[in-house]
Amino acid sequence: MAHTTDTEHPVKQGFAAGTSFAAAVMLLVIGVLSILQGISAARSDDLLVVGTNDYIYKFNTSAWGWIHIVIGIIVVLTALGLMTGATWARAAAIIIAAISIVENFLWLPYYPAWSLLIIALDIFVIWAVATWKPVTV
Repeated sequence: MAHTTDTEHPVKQGFAAGTSFAAAVMLLVIGVLSILQGISAARSDDLLVVGTNDYIYKFNTSAWGWIHIVIGIIVVLTALGLMTGATWARAAAIIIAAISIVENFLWLPYYPAWSLLIIALDIFVIWAVATWKPVTV
């Protein structure tokens, strides 16, 4: 009879796998929302509060919009890879979520509440993907 350690317990691994799938779905949502936010910024929509005259990382909203669109597309592709269980997708998900955190930190003066929400969701994604240990047979 094989001895299972606490981290290999089927219930814990099932929960971790479910959390990882939830992280993939959340990453997909973050990517889609980033694309939509990018479209809004690129069109210089009036929904954005732009009061950043002295901000060191100041770009026009159109440039920030394109940054959000490109990163959003990469996030969506990574989320789809994570949903299929691709091995590259776990590392890519952590890296792209970290890049998304930096991007939203730099975007903070333009849209603070939204940026903080996306940063929190990215932290959850990193935690969920990093703690999931796939079952090997």
